[in-house]
Amino acid sequence: MKKIKLVLVLTILFSFSCSSNDYWKLRIEVPSKTSFNLDQYNEVVITNFLIKEEIKDFNLNQELVDYFSFLVGQNFKGKVSLKEITFEEEPFKNEDFWKNLLPDRKEAILFTGDVQYTEEIRKAVLKTSTGRFEDPFGSKQGRLAERRFYVLNLDLYIIDAKTGKTLYKRNFKESKTFENPRQTAPFAFFELLQNTKTKFFRNILGAASIQERYIIYN
Repeated sequence: MKKIKLVLVLTILFSFSCSSNDYWKLRIEVPSKTSFNLDQYNEVVITNFLIKEEIKDFNLNQELVDYFSFLVGQNFKGKVSLKEITFEEEPFKNEDFWKNLLPDRKEAILFTGDVQYTEEIRKAVLKTSTGRFEDPFGSKQGRLAERRFYVLNLDLYIIDAKTGKTLYKRNFKESKTFENPRQTAPFAFFELLQNTKTKFFRNILGAASIQERYIIYN
């Protein structure tokens, strides 16, 4: 792992948060420590994903490939390419399978994974308010409402093309309930994927986190 250059990029957002003006509050970007260094390779090859379960009328695999191709391309200095592969069985523990995919590209890594995206409609009873003072012996009325519940279960792998060994693996599980019963699967997917992106790229690219600091003066 390379040493992270702890460059504090001052956003110069000074806010005088107290009336006495005896300190300045500012926000700074602090890079986090990476758990894997992409820069030691010259190419990232993004494959299609193993789809365990997907929602009808939504091309989950294509959305994932497009999404991560764009993000990696923005943050990786080397070449980003795509490769479509065929999954006859779950291959992530099979080093020979990955080693034979790119025999001519020894300085490359494979970016792949498996995904399960599910949708569920849940019923909820919403209590109807009867006013400030409720009759404890009165009937409790309510109405039945639908909620859409989405779960994204995503395993991401970075695999050495030369050896077939897994260099990085992490599971991400994101879920959310939407009050809108007409909430679409694509909208929910990208909202859940945004949480995954933040966690993943903080590990891989050392994405900066915003922290507050105080400068005290007399």
